[in-house]
Amino acid sequence: MTALRTVPVDGSPVHLLESGAGPAVLMLHGSGPGTTGSGAWASTAQALGASWRVVAPDQAGFGGTPVPAGSRGGLRLWTEQAAGLMDALGVERYAVVGHSMGGAVALALAAARPERVTRVVAVSTMGAPEAPLSTDLDAVWAAPADPLGARDMLSRLFLDQALVTDAAVEARAAAMRDGAAAYASLFPPPRSRWVDDLTLSAQTLAGIRAPVLLVHGAQDRLTPLDTAARPLLEHLADVRLHVFGRCGHVPAIEHPREFGRLLSCFLHPD
Repeated sequence: MTALRTVPVDGSPVHLLESGAGPAVLMLHGSGPGTTGSGAWASTAQALGASWRVVAPDQAGFGGTPVPAGSRGGLRLWTEQAAGLMDALGVERYAVVGHSMGGAVALALAAARPERVTRVVAVSTMGAPEAPLSTDLDAVWAAPADPLGARDMLSRLFLDQALVTDAAVEARAAAMRDGAAAYASLFPPPRSRWVDDLTLSAQTLAGIRAPVLLVHGAQDRLTPLDTAARPLLEHLADVRLHVFGRCGHVPAIEHPREFGRLLSCFLHPD
């Protein structure tokens, strides 16, 4: 059973998709305008099946989750809110799957809550020390909330341009318009400072004890393999890297079956 609901975390509402039962998996979306937890992870949750308890929140500033009063988005807020959500749900131990920005949050959460986080899957992740702001990520963060902006953003996300359909563009443009006011405050220029905010120190990365699976597309233009994923291999104590050939920034959409199998195999409890 899949449900959408809102849970208060530290006095602020967090909107989330929840499905299944069993070992818990917290799934954290990326940073593109119009992104939501359900939009990013509904198909992956379905692929995992009902034997996993999937929790996929809208992070602060996205979808139905506002930025708390007196705060702004950023790694610290997103990490603390993710931890607080799982506490509010009464989940003591859980795996974390994060995409792009959400990958950096997943790694930060594993460092902050080593007694809670059992495994980490960081997909097309940000967070590597000294990773630069790519031209394509800069463009995605700046994309206007209209059909042209949505089409340009999707064309940068996917290697397979057949995925950039009129229906996908229309749906994304609508989601971008709905979230435009909140999103405007998250990544104003100069945007390189927000990459810096999402960067984890070598010391933080070295302190992560949970097993980590890095998943990346070989043709990722937003967080390129050589600057985003490969450097993490030098810093994480228990890490493995899976690269999808002929794949852009969103392996879960470009290679859904293989991604689902990979995820299930890694997350399966010992």
